[in-house]
Amino acid sequence: QVQLVESGGGLVQAGGSLRLSCAASGSIFSINLMGWYRQAPGKQRELVAIIARVGTTNYADSVKGRFTISRDNAKNTVYLQMNSLKPEDTAVYYCNVDQGSRGAYWGQGTQVTVSS
Repeated sequence: QVQLVESGGGLVQAGGSLRLSCAASGSIFSINLMGWYRQAPGKQRELVAIIARVGTTNYADSVKGRFTISRDNAKNTVYLQMNSLKPEDTAVYYCNVDQGSRGAYWGQGTQVTVSS
């Protein structure tokens, strides 16, 4: 099993910044993809950003230019730097790690609330 511990959520005013972290532990073999997803009330969970082991990234159009995903492979940790936050970024943010045939795992979620 893989355990994911997320941190860094909270309440921030529009235009502010937050940095999310997600540390993986347990049965770690080789994590290919690490990503962040979010789910707002009444909406489906959506991809925010994803990063491959070699550093290739992909972002949702709504966060391009404002959010930056990064990872530390030695620490099995993924980060999400969120700048210029907007009220529409309010959601529960979930970390996801994918070990291919060894399975994919979700964090417990961390609340991000952006006030106008």
